[in-house]
Amino acid sequence: MRTRSLLVGTAQTEAPSHNRWWIYQRERFPILAHSPVILAFSLSAISYSALLRGSDRLPGWRPCAVAFLSSLLSFLQLRLADEFKDFEEDSRYRPYRPVPRGLVTLRELGWVWAGCIVMQLALCVWLQPRLLVLLGITWLYLGLMTKEFFARPWLKARPIVYMVSHMGIMPLVDFYATGCDWATMGYLRPPQGLLWFLLVSFLNGMVVEIGRKIRSPEDEETGVETYSFLWGRKKAVLVWLAIMMATASLACVAARGIGFGLPEVAILSAVIAIAAGLAYGFLRRQGTGQGKQLEIMAGVWSLVLYLSLGVLPLALRYWRLE
Repeated sequence: MRTRSLLVGTAQTEAPSHNRWWIYQRERFPILAHSPVILAFSLSAISYSALLRGSDRLPGWRPCAVAFLSSLLSFLQLRLADEFKDFEEDSRYRPYRPVPRGLVTLRELGWVWAGCIVMQLALCVWLQPRLLVLLGITWLYLGLMTKEFFARPWLKARPIVYMVSHMGIMPLVDFYATGCDWATMGYLRPPQGLLWFLLVSFLNGMVVEIGRKIRSPEDEETGVETYSFLWGRKKAVLVWLAIMMATASLACVAARGIGFGLPEVAILSAVIAIAAGLAYGFLRRQGTGQGKQLEIMAGVWSLVLYLSLGVLPLALRYWRLE
């Protein structure tokens, strides 16, 4: 609490600073931390699509660049959406965050959002204008999320429904990324079997979401509905592990479609074992910051999942044919 008080107290000092946008991204959307996972996410989508087409290599640097940059901008828009829809709660319960304390304004973030749309549109037209349909659907869903589907009180009273409704954006972003492969190769429809990959993306979003909202009792904040607060620490951890295992099961089905089923089982089983060990340690120990380990583990899990589901099998196929 002391650090947060200092942050609030220095708001006026930070606001006019030339590096306030650097401070904002460091606190709310750290590029260096997010970029590796988003790169794995986007390259996995392209690689998996290429493997379903029977290819042994990526379609080229332009589709890869567009998939990565568009995905990065989409995840930034997700963060911006949180700033708008949570502004009242943040102002009341989390005044230490950048917007409530005056570091940046919602109006400024609105311009950032508009800039994201312009850049995504330019990238789409540059690569394949037919992808505008998929991009438009993603924008529409993201806009509805920002407005909480015009049912905020109803959704907030049902945390599971709330989470599931917001995870719908994940397969849409992933679908667009896969389109950077199959649409640029002249396909009018996505390759058969892509649905399994999109389902993996949907469930994995829940793994990340729950993993970052499990905390020790000392770290719980008034007005912040973490899953450890809503369900209790033990139940939250068990649900997190259960969804991780369900994600792994779907990933193995998806991997079987590209001839990588058994290796995927081995890789993901090892990561789940590590996650289970960390979860057990979290439940055994009480202390400030213990939940951070599960949040980091969720990120590591995502990185391994996506690399093993697209990039690694494509690289192995390429090397075998060389």
